[in-house]
Amino acid sequence: MSSEGEQNNNTPARGSLRLAPNVEELEEHKRKIPRQFVNFTFYRARQEWRMMADDKKSACKRSFIESIDDFRPHLLIQSYSTIGLRTSADFMIWRIGTDLDPMQEMTARLNQTQMAKYLEPTHSLLSMTKRSMFIESNCTEHTADRTHIIPGQTDYLFVCPLQRTREWYSRPQEQRQEMMEESLRIGSKYRSVKLHTTYSFGLDDQEFVVAFETNKPADFLDLFQELRETKASCFTLRDTPMFTCRKRSLAECLDALG
Repeated sequence: MSSEGEQNNNTPARGSLRLAPNVEELEEHKRKIPRQFVNFTFYRARQEWRMMADDKKSACKRSFIESIDDFRPHLLIQSYSTIGLRTSADFMIWRIGTDLDPMQEMTARLNQTQMAKYLEPTHSLLSMTKRSMFIESNCTEHTADRTHIIPGQTDYLFVCPLQRTREWYSRPQEQRQEMMEESLRIGSKYRSVKLHTTYSFGLDDQEFVVAFETNKPADFLDLFQELRETKASCFTLRDTPMFTCRKRSLAECLDALG
């Protein structure tokens, strides 16, 4: 289970000398990188949509897509289809930005489109990035900055809200660290699964939103089953609903509505 640190593609040329930054430079770099707001919004088409004429559907979809595209300079936006995978939602839009205003402005714009009359938002999960308190002491991968998410790297995304029991927070930090290290060791066995943990304290009903990216759903299933058997799992109050999402273009998501 790889970390969500941003990869550096600026590989120095062969034979060149690259000095490693000192600790002060790394900390200053992290302070300059703003944390991100993260939102997963799930939509379901109303029955009236399927009764519309095809030409009206095309106009509605075109306007809806154009409205979303207008906000791509301000937000990272990815779209996923849940058609045939869950009855409570047909598609999902994953938005990431350093400010909440563009998310509200984008939603307000979508509400003014003709297609909004035929779409029902069924779930919305809001969270924010934050450097994890629980870092595996002997794992160098987790030293990377975790306040930035690079979305849409794989075909599948699995999303769920997570809430711990009150007893979890009453446990000493050392005990919680030990339990989380067990989970991290299990996760490290599944290199094809990338975990994004974001935080919702005070922002939404859940405490965390966890999202797993992978090209191998079977690996995610095996990982999640193993995590169920960890000590930390005993302190999970809620980790549903669970959404299985397939990465698609927004046009493909809308075409699948019928």
